[in-house]
Amino acid sequence: MVLFSIVVAGCQGAGQQGSDQPSVSKTVPMPSVAKDKKFYIIKDGAEKAVFLKGVNMGATKPGYFPGELAITKQEYLRWFQQIYDMGANTIRVYTTQNPGFYDALYEFNLGKQDPLYFMQGVWVNEDTMSSLMDPYAVDKKLLNDFIADAKNIADVIHGKITLPPKPGFASGAYTKDVSNYMIGWIMGIEWAPAFVANTNTKNAGMSDFTGTYIKTVGASPFEIFLATAGEGLIAYELEKYAVQRPLSFTNWVTTDTITHTNEPLHDEDYVSVDTEKIKATAVFKAGLFASYHVYPYYPDMFSFQAEYVNYIDPAGKKNPYRAYLKDLISRHTMPVMVAEFGIPAARGKAHENAVTGYNQGFTDEITQGKQLVSMLDDIHQEGYIGGLIFSWQDEWFKRTWNTMNFDNPDMRPYWSNAQTCEQQFGLLAFDPGVAPIVILDGQGSEWPQTSKIGTQGTRDLYMLTDEKYVYFMVRDTQQSLEGQRIIIPVNVTTASGSSTYETYRFDAPADFIININGAASKMLVHSYYDSYYYLYGEKLGLIEKHPEYAVKDNSFFNSMMLPVSKSLYLPVDQRQIPFTAYETGLLTNGIADPVSSSYNSLADWFVMGTTLEIRIPWQLLNFRAPSIGQIMDDFYTRSGFYSTQITSIQAGVNSTLAGETIALKDFTLKKWDMPTYHERLKQSYYTVKAKFLSLN
Repeated sequence: MVLFSIVVAGCQGAGQQGSDQPSVSKTVPMPSVAKDKKFYIIKDGAEKAVFLKGVNMGATKPGYFPGELAITKQEYLRWFQQIYDMGANTIRVYTTQNPGFYDALYEFNLGKQDPLYFMQGVWVNEDTMSSLMDPYAVDKKLLNDFIADAKNIADVIHGKITLPPKPGFASGAYTKDVSNYMIGWIMGIEWAPAFVANTNTKNAGMSDFTGTYIKTVGASPFEIFLATAGEGLIAYELEKYAVQRPLSFTNWVTTDTITHTNEPLHDEDYVSVDTEKIKATAVFKAGLFASYHVYPYYPDMFSFQAEYVNYIDPAGKKNPYRAYLKDLISRHTMPVMVAEFGIPAARGKAHENAVTGYNQGFTDEITQGKQLVSMLDDIHQEGYIGGLIFSWQDEWFKRTWNTMNFDNPDMRPYWSNAQTCEQQFGLLAFDPGVAPIVILDGQGSEWPQTSKIGTQGTRDLYMLTDEKYVYFMVRDTQQSLEGQRIIIPVNVTTASGSSTYETYRFDAPADFIININGAASKMLVHSYYDSYYYLYGEKLGLIEKHPEYAVKDNSFFNSMMLPVSKSLYLPVDQRQIPFTAYETGLLTNGIADPVSSSYNSLADWFVMGTTLEIRIPWQLLNFRAPSIGQIMDDFYTRSGFYSTQITSIQAGVNSTLAGETIALKDFTLKKWDMPTYHERLKQSYYTVKAKFLSLN
């Protein structure tokens, strides 16, 4: 660490007892400084302007919730090397990590001329926030807890604390001083607008805050809350450790200071958090910077705000993301960072940008990388001090608004839901199995003979499962399957299903039809077991009702849909955007072998000669928790989404025989306690790596 000489009034030397009187001038280490709309690393006595490029890192891995903080030191060391090799210089974490994170970072950076830096977050207890809705309520409980947690984290990064065990929180002995590598605080979370507004209403008329290091000018009560917390942290670290470093507060588009007149959702644009009203005093030399989470598809104004959607970037393309970045940075005098931006490489999709196609899901890994690099270019060229990708690793525990009704929240970490895009933002994938059980390439050599469940005519049907997919292989002993229409009926519950589909007949009712038919390949669901129709038609009335679907033994099969937007009213355009959904049951042809030059991470099926391979996400078969064999129970009988357990499912396949009845055969489900998985760097990692290295 470089000792950077500044005169500080009102701070105590490390180890001194508390005093109300200013101490003598001290030499204060500053590893970094934010000023003049730039960010500097202080090294060898000199300030070097840097562009912060890196990743946000979550606290978990498959099989665990984040509060279990299960990542090991060895895993961190491996990840740090991969992140460093990618050309990143910064990692951001959101709250206190387990000691393994800090121990690994200390060890990793030993002897490095250019270390891997990190930014440390300070979390807010969301349960307390939701219950109190005011940081000043109950003797300032939330404010005081926020400051106390920040002080503990200061001790953590200096390696001077042992945290006792507490469910949902990090604990253990923190003995490694990594403060040399910690270049900035980012306090807080994406603030709920109602929490901000209620704080301002309940505490109207509050006077501005004036601290030793932080003050406010014309601030709202919520901004004063942030300033007060920031003062508490800065004062503690400076007085105990004689260190100061740049400070920021988490913000996002929802609470920015810009009025988005065509934003259709009131909650996305009715209150602001203006960090320009929070100022550093003359003695806080490390400085303040603004940090925002900015995604290209949400809020909806990214698709409808005229001055953004009509903006043409230097490459000649419509680019509402860059237009917003240009607008946002113009509102600030302090340096600004995009602390989160991302695109999930996921099969499921939850939101769309109507202009650019930079969507929240149904994006392959190559496209994910290209879109991340495009956004990073925009961030860099608009003068931001950095951009941190969300996220380093996939997160199996996550939920998404359009799939969360259909799974068991207590079991999410134990399987990978390809339909939940929020789980798959990472550059590092956690693929199912110790090694791939099936490689979707149409060869089929990895399938054991024991996986065959039945034969129809000249076609054998095989099935396997892992923590992410149900796999099917059809092998014809006599003729090529290329160009053939293949029908696979699947039965998972006795509560629904039909024994006929088009001209096909089955010997047991089928809940799903896998229809492989070239570019028209898709999955269909029996209308009585259609969770999308039941929720958005029967319960919410957002799509047309069909009384015939509520008859158990009806013969209707529906396309499988997911919503991406509820109905929206655009206030400036004065027009209604209808409820929007897309067909998630469409099946993509392609090779899913990551080492193949033809790899498509969205591939669902591939046929070569006499062999057809298919992989179907568990949720497309209405599984709520495959690790314990839980499926969705009868919606109509139970009036909602509940679970029931099964031990097997049935499947069959058509043949070329006219007038046949397809026999459905049993497949016994394999259950598991802890998931197995293997790590894989996505294709997007290498695209981002090339860009990061070019920004050196």
